[in-house]
Amino acid sequence: MNLIEELEKLNAMHSNGTLTDEEFQSAKDALLAKHQSAGTKFKHAVEEVSSDDTTWGVLIHLSQFCGYLVPLGGWVVPLTLWLVKRSDSRTIDLHGRIVINWLLSEILYGLLFGMLCFVFIGIPLLAILLILGFIYPIVGAIKASSGETWNYPGSIHFFSLNV
Repeated sequence: MNLIEELEKLNAMHSNGTLTDEEFQSAKDALLAKHQSAGTKFKHAVEEVSSDDTTWGVLIHLSQFCGYLVPLGGWVVPLTLWLVKRSDSRTIDLHGRIVINWLLSEILYGLLFGMLCFVFIGIPLLAILLILGFIYPIVGAIKASSGETWNYPGSIHFFSLNV
């Protein structure tokens, strides 16, 4: 059994209540220490990311900018890329879930902030949301290019990130 499978087993035991928080944390620490001392290289949540996964992760993040070229393209293109490629790799699936969670959160925040424009507080909040909608995909793509995943701050988890 490899490290990822062992971590998933521990997580399942913790989720169903077999292990307390303290037991889970100590078992996880012991498992990671054992694998690290055995010379295991940790990269991207202890799994090696192929260059294909990295490329698709970057594309999923940057595809949000298609909305500047085609109306609704910033939502349709990332969703399509994720749906087509998610079965190829857990890493691609995770990047897709992160982006879709952000897009759904962005829509919700936009509607809420739009309603708050009637009391004027929504105007600066919408401006902040627009700036974050530009910055987050860039940071996510940079992280993806180095084999990391990065959950956008403030994103609501509609889709679980435990792939």
